[in-house]
Amino acid sequence: METIQNYINGSLKDPESGMWLDNYCPANGAIYGRIPDSSKADVDKAYESAKTAFPSWSETTLEHRSRLLLKIADLIEANLERFAAAESKDNGKPIQLAKRVDIPRAASNFRFFAHAITQFSSESHDSVGLDAINFTLRQPIGVVGCISPWNLPLYLFTWKIAPALAAGNCVIAKPSEITPLTAFLLSELCIEAGLPEGVLNIVHGSGKTTGQAIIEHPGVKAISFTGGTATGEHIARTAAPMFKKLSLELGGKNPNIIFADCDYDTMLETTVRSSFSNQGQICLCGSRIFVEASMYDKFKTDFIEKVKELKVGHPTEAETDIGALVSKPHLEKVLDYIKQAPQEGGKILCGGNPVSVEGFENGYYLEPTVIEVATDTCKINQEEVFGPVVTIMPFDSEDQVLEMANKVKYGLSATLWTNDLKRTMRLSKKLEAGIVWVNTWMLRDLRTPFGGMKSSGVGREGGFEALRFFTEAKNVCIKY
Repeated sequence: METIQNYINGSLKDPESGMWLDNYCPANGAIYGRIPDSSKADVDKAYESAKTAFPSWSETTLEHRSRLLLKIADLIEANLERFAAAESKDNGKPIQLAKRVDIPRAASNFRFFAHAITQFSSESHDSVGLDAINFTLRQPIGVVGCISPWNLPLYLFTWKIAPALAAGNCVIAKPSEITPLTAFLLSELCIEAGLPEGVLNIVHGSGKTTGQAIIEHPGVKAISFTGGTATGEHIARTAAPMFKKLSLELGGKNPNIIFADCDYDTMLETTVRSSFSNQGQICLCGSRIFVEASMYDKFKTDFIEKVKELKVGHPTEAETDIGALVSKPHLEKVLDYIKQAPQEGGKILCGGNPVSVEGFENGYYLEPTVIEVATDTCKINQEEVFGPVVTIMPFDSEDQVLEMANKVKYGLSATLWTNDLKRTMRLSKKLEAGIVWVNTWMLRDLRTPFGGMKSSGVGREGGFEALRFFTEAKNVCIKY
């Protein structure tokens, strides 16, 4: 049994209450470890250690902070195999995906913000004729809370922690209780790297207890959260009256818009990936596919053929394309969406069934599923399923597809396939999404702002946007 501990004040600790939660392996459905069921008492201890550490940490030089973050990045890379195996075991994703994307990106997050903080500048304004100068100070906030989801566990955990630490804050972080293992391994690396006591505290537990204790703690000055929209609404209701800074990266129901003038083969290959990568458990997956009517039948035939070639299997197998979904309740939720689709006129073109993997019959496996819908307003086309499920339907005109693309409560990302530059510019401006990819998907430059519109969130992460969020701006006016 793998026992995970909290990381508080530089040490690994059991929960104050002595209570634990079971940790399941999605690939076989078995309990393989336990995690702390942390309470308010654990969060209070983490806060006190962070509060004590903040004065000295916030006054360290940028170069010192940068060196420590770079050391953590190097340690993650040195432990690539170990971390990838842990991420795959905990989350159910193919181990090759974790090795290629998740763990390298976690290291890149630390490395990027280690460098970015040394380039982060403020502004000054010469008030001509008034004999005065104004300049802006960017100062760390204090103790901040970072709460991350289960779909990209270490990837998104470090995406929040790294800029917060780089900016000089001390952090109380909570990974998802469903996928806590790599956050625990990161605790060990932070000790090895010599991160000062109390600067980073990782407290494990459920959202209703541990997460709630973090967001409602009066000393925690900012909350950065990635997860479901309903949870984001709850955090906003709790934290906004306390005047905490909020960054909320929430759900998505992203359109993938395909015009007949696209580069067909590249589009097809990328659309398979953008539909089913990480079992479709990425908030950026293009789960609503709209195809220009003139090429719809060809696309449908070719797409289904490609999807049927995807191999569902154990995450450790090199040939596995689709691993296990993260949990049994999540698998049941996705299956329920699939079951309801025909009631609104949806036609299941392929997939839709649980998969029994030999030797791992109790794992949470599901066929990649393609559903043809008759209307863009059906439930399967409006609500976030967050699994290996996509819908397809044809469109006749640019105006029609734009209306359908925007007719959801979400606005995280959109993908557009066309070689018409004028169309690209028109649609990019009108699509209600924080990110628009044209002739590509998931091509990320860490300098760019990341976040959504409408129910997909509030605020932006990435680059200097993250460093601005984790600092307070103060104007100083000097008359001379």
